[in-house]
Order: sequence, then structure tokens, then C-alpha cells
Amino acid sequence: MLLFVAVSSAWAADVRLIGTFGDKAAVLSIDGGEPKTVRIGQRIGGVAVVSVDKDRATIEVDGKRRTIQRGQHYSTRNTADDRQSVVLAADSRGHFLAEGSVNGGAVRFILDTGATAVVLPAADAARLGIDYRKGRPGIIQTANGPAPAWRIKLDRVRVGGIELANVDAVVLEQGLDIALLGMTFLNRVEMRRDGETMTLKRRF
Repeated sequence: MLLFVAVSSAWAADVRLIGTFGDKAAVLSIDGGEPKTVRIGQRIGGVAVVSVDKDRATIEVDGKRRTIQRGQHYSTRNTADDRQSVVLAADSRGHFLAEGSVNGGAVRFILDTGATAVVLPAADAARLGIDYRKGRPGIIQTANGPAPAWRIKLDRVRVGGIELANVDAVVLEQGLDIALLGMTFLNRVEMRRDGETMTLKRRF
């Protein structure tokens, strides 16, 4: 039994946190496999879940404990492809949501390939201390018709393990209640959908 556990832990080279179920279990992708629900104290493929919080989990791999956020991964080996990446899980409506940050401040995004840029609600911009009205004003078309907008540049946008600098963005004062992860971010990553998950991997 001890030999089996030791060999199993060596297999668990890459662990990604797809999501959580309250404080009871974590949804993990182990070595790129299908997401599995792992309860606290349970061990799968050499990975044990120690604790679970709202959007993070503490795992133990090869005797080492690491806390990872939703969408982030922990790897125990060096691979040829070590580019920054994140795995997103679809919600019940098929939307891919992501906890990220803008200029270091927390932001919740919804992935939107139909948005030409990253789009922030004015409330998020104000909370982040962004003086968006110094940006270039204009009008853009939204689902509710034309709306005033300001084009700005964000110093840093992070989603999971991917952080990009100098990202063009738009701020809307009306008609938007969640930030859109649009093409000025997505054009700089590779996107691969596999069932209910979406993997983003940084291009450059």
C-alpha cells in the first residue's frame, strides 16, 4: 500500500482548480484529465484536498501543500510548454466566468469573444481608481443600443495564471454589470474548449 501511494503521487504532476463546492470539495483537473470532484481528505492520483474556501483550495502533492485559486494550477515538474495558462469552467448557462484582476484590483469577468476589447462597467473602473474620463470618448453599440464609452489602456490584466500588460479597454457607464474579457485580451492567448471547460494559454 505504501509503495502504491508513493507511485501514485509521482503521477500527479499538474493540478488545476476548476471550481469548488462550498467548503466541502474541490473540482480538480489532474494531469490534463477530466475534472473530478475531490472531497476534503480524499486522495485521487496522488493529490489530496486539505481544505476548500470560496474560490480556492489547499492541496497536497508529493508531501507539499499549495493553495491555488480557481483557474490556477500547480505543477510538480518542468514541462516544455511552461506558458501562463488558466482553465475556466462553464456555468449552468454555458458562460465562462473568471475571477481576475485589473491593475492589481479584483474583477470578475465573463469571457466574450464578441467584445472587441476588454470592457469594464464604470462602477468597477471607479472602484479600481481608474480615471476613465481622461480616456478617449466615443459611442459604441451594445445590446441595448448605442452608449457613451471611454477608451483607455490598462496597465495589467490578470486571469488565473495569465497576466498581460498594456491592454486596451473600454469603460461603459450604463448597460453593463459585469466586466467582459474581450478580444484585446483573448487575441493574445490560445483558446481551447473541451466540453464544459475552456483553457486559455498565453501566446506571447
